[in-house]
Amino acid sequence: MQPLIHIENMTVGYDRKPVLSNVNLQIFDNDFIGVIGPNGGGKTSLLKAILGLIQPFEGKITFRSDINFQKKPIGYLPQVKNIDRRFPITVFDVVKSGLMMSLTKESKEKTKQRVNDLLAETGIIEISNKAIGELSGGQMQRVFLCRAIISNPKILILDEPDTFVDNRFEGELYEKLRKLNENMTIILVSHDVGTIAGYVKTIACVNGRLHYHSDNKITQEQLDEYNCPIQLISHGKVPHRVLKNHIL
Repeated sequence: MQPLIHIENMTVGYDRKPVLSNVNLQIFDNDFIGVIGPNGGGKTSLLKAILGLIQPFEGKITFRSDINFQKKPIGYLPQVKNIDRRFPITVFDVVKSGLMMSLTKESKEKTKQRVNDLLAETGIIEISNKAIGELSGGQMQRVFLCRAIISNPKILILDEPDTFVDNRFEGELYEKLRKLNENMTIILVSHDVGTIAGYVKTIACVNGRLHYHSDNKITQEQLDEYNCPIQLISHGKVPHRVLKNHIL
Protein backbone atom coordinates (compact mmCIF):
# COMPACT_ATOMS: atom_id res chain seq x y z
CA MET A 1 0.00 0.00 0.00
CA GLN A 2 1.39 3.38 -1.00
CA PRO A 3 1.36 6.00 1.78
CA LEU A 4 -0.55 9.26 1.46
CA ILE A 5 2.47 11.08 2.85
CA HIS A 6 6.03 9.77 3.00
CA ILE A 7 8.52 11.76 5.11
CA GLU A 8 12.15 10.73 4.58
CA ASN A 9 15.14 11.88 6.65
CA MET A 10 13.55 15.30 7.14
CA THR A 11 15.13 18.09 9.18
CA VAL A 12 13.17 21.33 9.67
CA GLY A 13 13.54 24.48 11.73
CA TYR A 14 13.88 28.24 11.54
CA ASP A 15 16.77 30.53 10.60
CA ARG A 16 18.78 27.43 9.71
CA LYS A 17 18.49 26.16 13.29
CA PRO A 18 17.00 22.64 13.39
CA VAL A 19 13.95 22.05 15.56
CA LEU A 20 13.15 18.56 14.35
CA SER A 21 15.82 16.26 12.91
CA ASN A 22 15.99 13.13 10.78
CA VAL A 23 12.24 12.42 10.74
CA ASN A 24 10.97 9.31 8.96
CA LEU A 25 7.23 8.65 8.87
CA GLN A 26 4.69 7.06 6.54
CA ILE A 27 1.05 8.15 6.80
CA PHE A 28 -1.62 5.96 5.22
CA ASP A 29 -5.33 6.11 4.40
CA ASN A 30 -7.53 6.17 7.52
CA ASP A 31 -4.59 6.51 9.91
CA PHE A 32 -5.39 8.35 13.15
CA ILE A 33 -2.06 9.51 14.57
CA GLY A 34 -1.76 11.24 17.94
CA VAL A 35 1.28 13.54 18.10
CA ILE A 36 2.54 14.23 21.62
CA GLY A 37 5.58 15.92 23.14
CA PRO A 38 6.75 18.95 25.13
CA ASN A 39 6.40 22.57 24.09
CA GLY A 40 9.20 23.48 21.68
CA GLY A 41 9.78 19.84 20.78
CA GLY A 42 8.76 20.25 17.14
CA LYS A 43 5.10 19.17 17.00
CA THR A 44 3.85 22.31 15.25
CA SER A 45 6.93 22.37 13.00
CA LEU A 46 6.04 18.86 11.84
CA LEU A 47 2.54 20.04 10.91
CA LYS A 48 3.86 23.15 9.15
CA ALA A 49 6.21 21.01 7.07
CA ILE A 50 3.36 18.72 6.00
CA LEU A 51 1.22 21.76 5.15
CA GLY A 52 4.05 23.29 3.10
CA LEU A 53 4.36 26.33 5.38
CA ILE A 54 8.05 25.62 6.00
CA GLN A 55 10.51 23.75 3.82
CA PRO A 56 12.86 21.00 5.04
CA PHE A 57 16.57 21.79 5.41
CA GLU A 58 17.25 18.18 4.55
CA GLY A 59 15.22 15.20 3.36
CA LYS A 60 11.84 15.38 1.67
CA ILE A 61 8.08 14.96 1.96
CA THR A 62 6.35 13.06 -0.84
CA PHE A 63 2.59 13.20 -1.39
CA ARG A 64 0.70 10.47 -3.19
CA SER A 65 -0.41 11.38 -6.70
CA ASP A 66 -4.09 11.75 -5.76
CA ILE A 67 -3.17 14.64 -3.45
CA ASN A 68 -2.94 17.52 -5.90
CA PHE A 69 0.31 19.46 -5.42
CA GLN A 70 -1.18 22.91 -5.92
CA LYS A 71 -4.37 22.31 -3.93
CA LYS A 72 -3.73 19.54 -1.45
CA PRO A 73 -7.02 18.26 0.00
CA ILE A 74 -5.84 18.80 3.58
CA GLY A 75 -8.09 20.23 6.28
CA TYR A 76 -6.32 22.20 9.02
CA LEU A 77 -7.51 23.35 12.44
CA PRO A 78 -4.84 25.71 13.88
CA GLN A 79 -4.36 26.64 17.51
CA VAL A 80 -7.08 29.10 18.49
CA LYS A 81 -4.59 31.40 20.24
CA ASN A 82 -3.01 32.14 16.86
CA ILE A 83 -6.26 33.43 15.29
CA ASP A 84 -6.51 37.20 14.71
CA ARG A 85 -9.77 38.11 16.44
CA ARG A 86 -9.67 41.63 14.98
CA PHE A 87 -10.14 40.38 11.44
CA PRO A 88 -13.60 41.52 10.25
CA ILE A 89 -15.22 38.26 9.18
CA THR A 90 -18.33 36.40 10.28
CA VAL A 91 -18.61 32.81 11.46
CA PHE A 92 -20.47 31.86 8.28
CA ASP A 93 -17.74 33.31 6.04
CA VAL A 94 -14.95 31.65 8.05
CA VAL A 95 -16.53 28.23 7.51
CA LYS A 96 -17.25 28.96 3.83
CA SER A 97 -13.61 29.94 3.27
CA GLY A 98 -12.72 26.28 3.83
CA LEU A 99 -14.04 25.61 0.32
CA MET A 100 -11.48 27.88 -1.33
CA MET A 101 -9.10 24.93 -1.80
CA SER A 102 -11.79 22.66 -3.21
CA LEU A 103 -11.48 21.68 -6.88
CA THR A 104 -15.26 21.31 -7.14
CA LYS A 105 -17.39 24.44 -7.42
CA GLU A 106 -20.90 24.50 -6.01
CA SER A 107 -23.91 26.81 -6.29
CA LYS A 108 -24.34 29.50 -3.65
CA GLU A 109 -27.45 27.73 -2.35
CA LYS A 110 -25.66 24.40 -1.92
CA THR A 111 -22.68 26.08 -0.28
CA LYS A 112 -24.95 27.94 2.14
CA GLN A 113 -26.71 24.70 3.05
CA ARG A 114 -23.42 22.87 3.68
CA VAL A 115 -22.15 25.64 5.95
CA ASN A 116 -25.40 25.79 7.90
CA ASP A 117 -25.54 22.00 8.25
CA LEU A 118 -22.06 21.91 9.80
CA LEU A 119 -22.82 24.82 12.12
CA ALA A 120 -25.99 23.04 13.24
CA GLU A 121 -24.12 19.76 13.82
CA THR A 122 -21.65 21.51 16.13
CA GLY A 123 -24.35 23.48 17.94
CA ILE A 124 -23.40 26.98 16.81
CA ILE A 125 -25.91 27.78 14.07
CA GLU A 126 -27.26 30.65 16.17
CA ILE A 127 -23.94 32.54 15.98
CA SER A 128 -23.45 32.23 12.20
CA ASN A 129 -23.66 36.01 11.70
CA LYS A 130 -21.39 36.95 14.59
CA ALA A 131 -17.89 38.32 14.03
CA ILE A 132 -15.15 35.93 15.15
CA GLY A 133 -13.92 38.55 17.60
CA GLU A 134 -17.10 38.07 19.63
CA LEU A 135 -16.63 34.34 20.17
CA SER A 136 -15.42 32.35 23.15
CA GLY A 137 -12.46 30.01 22.73
CA GLY A 138 -14.73 26.97 22.59
CA GLN A 139 -16.97 28.56 19.96
CA MET A 140 -13.89 29.47 17.94
CA GLN A 141 -12.74 25.84 17.98
CA ARG A 142 -16.11 24.69 16.68
CA VAL A 143 -16.02 27.27 13.88
CA PHE A 144 -12.57 26.29 12.68
CA LEU A 145 -13.37 22.59 12.90
CA CYS A 146 -16.27 23.23 10.53
CA ARG A 147 -13.93 25.16 8.24
CA ALA A 148 -11.39 22.32 8.27
CA ILE A 149 -13.85 19.59 7.25
CA ILE A 150 -16.27 21.39 4.93
CA SER A 151 -14.28 20.37 1.83
CA ASN A 152 -14.27 16.67 2.86
CA PRO A 153 -10.47 16.56 2.90
CA LYS A 154 -8.39 13.45 2.40
CA ILE A 155 -6.31 14.43 5.45
CA LEU A 156 -7.37 16.36 8.56
CA ILE A 157 -4.70 18.01 10.73
CA LEU A 158 -5.58 19.40 14.16
CA ASP A 159 -3.18 21.37 16.35
CA GLU A 160 -4.31 21.01 20.00
CA PRO A 161 -8.07 21.15 19.25
CA ASP A 162 -9.02 20.42 22.86
CA THR A 163 -7.62 23.75 24.08
CA PHE A 164 -10.41 26.03 25.36
CA VAL A 165 -13.03 23.33 24.71
CA ASP A 166 -15.57 22.65 27.46
CA ASN A 167 -15.93 19.12 28.81
CA ARG A 168 -19.20 18.43 27.01
CA PHE A 169 -17.91 19.42 23.60
CA GLU A 170 -14.59 17.65 24.16
CA GLY A 171 -16.39 14.32 24.18
CA GLU A 172 -18.45 15.32 21.15
CA LEU A 173 -15.29 16.47 19.36
CA TYR A 174 -13.48 13.17 19.74
CA GLU A 175 -16.55 11.15 18.78
CA LYS A 176 -16.86 13.38 15.71
CA LEU A 177 -13.21 12.71 14.86
CA ARG A 178 -13.73 8.96 15.30
CA LYS A 179 -16.57 9.13 12.76
CA LEU A 180 -14.58 11.33 10.37
CA ASN A 181 -11.70 8.85 10.53
CA GLU A 182 -13.83 6.34 8.65
CA ASN A 183 -13.32 8.49 5.54
CA MET A 184 -10.16 10.48 6.14
CA THR A 185 -6.73 10.32 7.71
CA ILE A 186 -6.32 12.35 10.92
CA ILE A 187 -3.18 13.80 12.50
CA LEU A 188 -3.91 15.18 15.97
CA VAL A 189 -1.51 17.16 18.17
CA SER A 190 -2.44 17.10 21.85
CA HIS A 191 -0.95 17.35 25.34
CA ASP A 192 -3.72 15.17 26.76
CA VAL A 193 -2.27 11.69 26.27
CA GLY A 194 -4.89 10.04 28.46
CA THR A 195 -7.82 11.38 26.45
CA ILE A 196 -6.50 10.84 22.93
CA ALA A 197 -5.27 7.30 23.68
CA GLY A 198 -8.88 6.12 23.56
CA TYR A 199 -9.36 7.49 20.04
CA VAL A 200 -6.10 7.52 18.08
CA LYS A 201 -4.68 4.37 16.48
CA THR A 202 -0.97 5.17 16.75
CA ILE A 203 1.21 7.69 18.59
CA ALA A 204 4.18 9.79 17.48
CA CYS A 205 6.37 11.19 20.28
CA VAL A 206 8.08 14.38 19.13
CA ASN A 207 10.95 16.03 20.99
CA GLY A 208 13.68 17.10 18.60
CA ARG A 209 13.22 13.75 16.87
CA LEU A 210 10.16 11.64 16.09
CA HIS A 211 9.56 8.21 17.61
CA TYR A 212 6.61 6.38 16.04
CA HIS A 213 4.66 3.98 18.25
CA SER A 214 2.43 1.67 16.19
CA ASP A 215 -0.25 1.39 18.88
CA ASN A 216 -2.43 3.66 21.00
CA LYS A 217 -1.25 2.09 24.26
CA ILE A 218 1.90 3.69 25.59
CA THR A 219 3.69 3.25 28.91
CA GLN A 220 5.75 5.62 31.02
CA GLU A 221 8.80 3.47 30.28
CA GLN A 222 8.29 3.96 26.54
CA LEU A 223 7.88 7.71 26.97
CA ASP A 224 11.14 7.80 28.93
CA GLU A 225 12.85 5.72 26.23
CA TYR A 226 11.61 8.11 23.55
CA ASN A 227 12.92 11.08 25.61
CA CYS A 228 9.39 12.45 25.65
CA PRO A 229 9.05 14.22 29.06
CA ILE A 230 5.36 13.62 29.65
CA GLN A 231 4.30 11.76 32.77
CA LEU A 232 1.43 9.32 32.97
CA ILE A 233 -0.45 8.30 36.08
CA SER A 234 -3.33 5.86 36.10
CA HIS A 235 -6.63 6.37 37.92
CA GLY A 236 -8.28 3.02 37.39
CA LYS A 237 -8.16 2.40 33.64
CA VAL A 238 -7.78 6.05 32.58
CA PRO A 239 -4.21 7.41 32.23
CA HIS A 240 -3.61 11.12 32.14
CA ARG A 241 -0.79 13.64 32.05
CA VAL A 242 0.70 15.06 35.21
CA LEU A 243 2.84 18.19 35.30
CA LYS A 244 4.74 18.82 38.56
CA ASN A 245 2.54 18.47 41.65
CA HIS A 246 -0.48 16.19 41.54
CA ILE A 247 -2.96 16.05 44.42
CA LEU A 248 -4.99 12.87 44.80
